[in-house]
Amino acid sequence: MKSVVISKPGGPEVLEVKDLNLDEPKNDEVTIQNHAIGLNYIDTYHRSGLYPVPLPSGIGLEAAGEITKVGSDVKDFKVGDKVAYCAAPLGAYSSHRNYPTKNLVKVPDAVDLETAATLMTKGITTFYLLHKTYPAQSGETVLFHAAAGGVGQIFGQWAKSLGCNVIGTVGSDEKIEIAKNNGYDHVINYNKDNFAEKVKEITNGKGLSVVYDGVGKSTFDGSIECLKLRGMMVSFGNASGPLDPVNVAKSIQPKGLYLTRPSIMQYTTTREELDEAANKVFEMVTSGKVKTKISKKYSLKDISQAHKDLESRILTGPAVIIP
Repeated sequence: MKSVVISKPGGPEVLEVKDLNLDEPKNDEVTIQNHAIGLNYIDTYHRSGLYPVPLPSGIGLEAAGEITKVGSDVKDFKVGDKVAYCAAPLGAYSSHRNYPTKNLVKVPDAVDLETAATLMTKGITTFYLLHKTYPAQSGETVLFHAAAGGVGQIFGQWAKSLGCNVIGTVGSDEKIEIAKNNGYDHVINYNKDNFAEKVKEITNGKGLSVVYDGVGKSTFDGSIECLKLRGMMVSFGNASGPLDPVNVAKSIQPKGLYLTRPSIMQYTTTREELDEAANKVFEMVTSGKVKTKISKKYSLKDISQAHKDLESRILTGPAVIIP
């Protein structure tokens, strides 16, 4: 097998492609030949050390492929099944790997594996944000930061399908049209305009019940300003850097706000939760309510460049690695 390994935290240069021997799968594992690997911002956190991992380590949480071997205790999966995953253990950046079936889902025939590899993390994130963390209602106005990104494009379409009035922010004028083409009713360039002021204009001064913020440090204060009495701040990412310590008396108390920091693993703790989330994601795609377009494909040998492109925010949609 070929696998990307990190031996120390750092920039994209610490990513190394190595030839390794793959053991037989354990009793509860299957061997997967990865056909496509998802590229996600959380991968840069594992690489940089923002989210520390024991080293040396593989990297990557998301991929889709085909089962080539099954462990002795595996009953629900068989050789030849199309499968996908987006959870630990790390190591998705590889040509083949062994993976526990408890975090694995089957991919419907109507969904190709490259699409599946872009859907698991981004789609399930959108599912839990809109249906579990703060269930958005038809007619409600919601704000999502980084509207032109991989999650943002899925979120905009999904929220629109629920009947929401969707406001998105982007980092450049070039990304405004991308966001509008993915369901956003209003798009704000937060590097040019004060998005909190714009949100007040759009809502006639009422503010929002919820802000979904995957950007982090640079948008937190403005997001708090956008919220109305008893609103919810959903902080789920760090694209601009991790949040500073929150001053509860200053930021939360004046409007009695709710602040939550969710992640996929908190919403996929059981087989039932995982299947519910994945099935809903696949349903949204096969029904045409959510459309995805892969913006770029990389090979494993180009993995350092992939991380550079991801962190520089130049990608215009989901990207995949083809091992």
